[in-house]
This record gives sequence, C-alpha cells and structure tokens, in this order.
Amino acid sequence: MSADFPDDAPHDARTDAHAIAPVSPRTPRAPGRVIEARPTSLRGAYPPIEPFESGQLDVGDGHTLYWERCGNPLGKPAVFLHGGPGGGCSPEHRRLFDPEKYCVTLFDQRGCGRSLPHACLEHNTTWDLVDDIERLRAKFGYDRWLVFGGSWGSTLALAYAQTHPMRVSELVLRGVFTVRREELQWYYQKGASWLFPDRWERFLAPIPLEERGDLMRAYQKRLTSPDEALRVEAARAWSQWEGSTITLLPDESLTEAFGDPYYAIAFARIENHYFVNDGFLAPNQLIDGASALRDIPGVIVQGRYDVATPARTAWELHKAWPEADFYWAPDAGHAFSEPTILHWLIEATDRFARAS
Repeated sequence: MSADFPDDAPHDARTDAHAIAPVSPRTPRAPGRVIEARPTSLRGAYPPIEPFESGQLDVGDGHTLYWERCGNPLGKPAVFLHGGPGGGCSPEHRRLFDPEKYCVTLFDQRGCGRSLPHACLEHNTTWDLVDDIERLRAKFGYDRWLVFGGSWGSTLALAYAQTHPMRVSELVLRGVFTVRREELQWYYQKGASWLFPDRWERFLAPIPLEERGDLMRAYQKRLTSPDEALRVEAARAWSQWEGSTITLLPDESLTEAFGDPYYAIAFARIENHYFVNDGFLAPNQLIDGASALRDIPGVIVQGRYDVATPARTAWELHKAWPEADFYWAPDAGHAFSEPTILHWLIEATDRFARAS
C-alpha cells in the first residue's frame, strides 16, 4: 500500500502512514564491537559477474524499475540499495557479495539508471522507495533478506528496516546518512567548503551572489528550469561537487564520471528534490527510530575522513543501536571502493553468509 503526499505536506503526514512497525521479540543481542584498524592484508571485491535474470517492474504512478539478480539463485537473499538518491546501480556493486553464497537483488530507484521515466520527480519519495523494496521482496518470494546500503542507501535501508523490521535478516551500512538539516547544511552550505575551497568555487559558479544564502533552493530553481542548458549546467556542477569530494585521495576519474550529462541530470535533480524536502522524514526520525533495529544483526562501516556524510551521524546511530558492530576505516573518506572500507564490507557480507 502506497501513501502519496505533496511535497509541502507536513512531516507528520508523511511519516504517520509509515510509522515504525511493532517488533516481535527475537533473541536479545549483546553489544557489538567497535574496531578502528587497517588490516595488513586487505580483502578485495569479488570478480565481475553478470546477472542471471533482469527485468522491469511496473510499480505504478507511471514508474517502472529496472531490477537484476546475481549470484546463486538458491543463495542467501540480499538486496543492494544504491546511493544518491539518483545514483543508480553499477556492475561494481554486484562484487560486494560472494556469488556462490548470495542471491543479490539490485535495482535502480525511481527516476535513475535504467528505471523510467528518467529524472522524474513525481511520486518519488523515501516512502515510495520503501514500498518498492517490499514489492521486489514479494515478487521474489523472500520472507526476509539482508539489506545493504551505503550513503543514501543507508538512509533508505534504515527507513525500510524501521518500517519492516521482520523482513530484514541483517543490515550492512556504510557512510551513514540520515538527511538531517545539519548534515545537509554541512555539505551544501558551509562546512565541507572549508576543506575543499577550490572545488567549492566550481559548485558556487552557476549561482548568483544574491542567491547563495540558500544554495539547495537556488539549485532547485535551476534543476527544474524549462531551460535545458541551465538544467545541465546546474546538474553537472552539483554532481561533480560530490564526485570530487567523496574519496580521501583525489580521483579525477570519479569527478569526470559524475559530470556525464545523462547521469548528472537524474542524480542532481533527484538528490536536490529529496534534500529540499528533508528526505521526506521527520527531524531525527532515523536515529530516534533505531530501537526497531535492536534485534537485527548489523554492521556499520564508516570512513574516518568522510566529508560527504561525516562520521558524527554514524556514531550517533551506533549509540542508538549499540548491538551493531562498528568498523572505522582510519584511512578513508566516503567511497565504498576505498580499500579499508571495501575490506570491512566484504568481511561483513562473508560473515553473514557463513552464519546463515
């Protein structure tokens, strides 16, 4: 069942229809470990793999979602939630799971990647996506599945797990982000700009001086403009700001990839749409709702020098959900591909496969 609310609906109207579900008792869990280390022998991603099945799912409201399944059809069920919102899945995401042990579902969220219509903002909210995850779970006949999400994917994973806790066997989160106003202000108004002043100048460039008091709103005006050239200019600047700041060490290939116009239009429009609406969440909703997670086995992996989703949010989630294991990557920023982050993610998915 889907609840559709206009963007200007009050937060409580958006969240009441997706209140935290009552949790049936499971075995009480002991406090998790907190580890900060760079292992001497780092695990890498699994070899490239192709889907054994893919398709399009009509989820209503004019949207169709691209989905694919990879690995062992009889393996442990898992769903991968990509970032952004608006980032889409890539072949690299398939490599985070042992293909002999897992059956992994990946999908492009509404409006991005291979899902249609491209860059569409209508009927595109957190709660629409939560409902889409449930549609996919039901389609494939799973009772529960491991939920893996990084960056915005961690936001969506938390929203899904707090709404449907009995459908989640384990949670693996990376670069925790909860779309609170202070997190957005840090990255899009004042904070990260102090660390990357040169790249910040490029982010500011499309916005006149008189509109820089609220950069997210100024970008919204341009990303929804009927002028295609204006939309593309704004989308590339927004997207490349993120691409240039998500790794501890510079990676120009990421910056270039984030600037691809087709990718950037969906990425920037959808991100901005969610962020000016506070993720369609009540203030502090995902931290306050962490009690729903207490019986779910979990792992949090956080780059110590993550500028896009600073470590404070992950640490606050850890305090609210102490049963999850917490792994600091002491030599990493935000990207899942940074070696120590990748190591701990592979260790997490392997451990949960062994425990099944």
